[in-house]
Amino acid sequence: MTVQTPETRKIHLLIVDDEEQFLRATAKRLEVRGFQVTAVDRGEKALEAAEKQTIDIAIVDLKMPGMDGEKTLSALKARHPWMEVIILTGHGSIDSAVKCTQSGAYSYLQKPCELDRLLEVVTEAYKRRVMNKARIKEEKMQELLGPALSQSPLAILEKIRQIEQDAEG
Repeated sequence: MTVQTPETRKIHLLIVDDEEQFLRATAKRLEVRGFQVTAVDRGEKALEAAEKQTIDIAIVDLKMPGMDGEKTLSALKARHPWMEVIILTGHGSIDSAVKCTQSGAYSYLQKPCELDRLLEVVTEAYKRRVMNKARIKEEKMQELLGPALSQSPLAILEKIRQIEQDAEG
């Protein structure tokens, strides 16, 4: 097992989806882009994973056997207030989107979702996480990000990770 120092710490994503092929493919696509990914197929396993390691952002399917996405969202936010949760579902509705947002979801996306769109939302969710945790206002965050804002979502994420390390430092 590799120990991550603050300088090498990757942004840690938790993906929760009962569709195994989607879960594996999405995890792989995000890992090759530099994320540390934990992939589980049930809401109950998501809670266990979040207790064992620090998760920055969870991407949660809505319809799953056992603990569904809404319950998983509520439980994750209750236990880990700094974690941002993105709902990614093929079974969405306006009602469930409103309910999930009221329960603390950062965003609600429909499957299929372009990877670039998912990366944009992950970037914004991670930015919010860092801002909330370090108590940085939007104007200050924009100033700190500076030229990185014109770069790719991955470059922006790297800059936000550096800001987080500086704030914790």
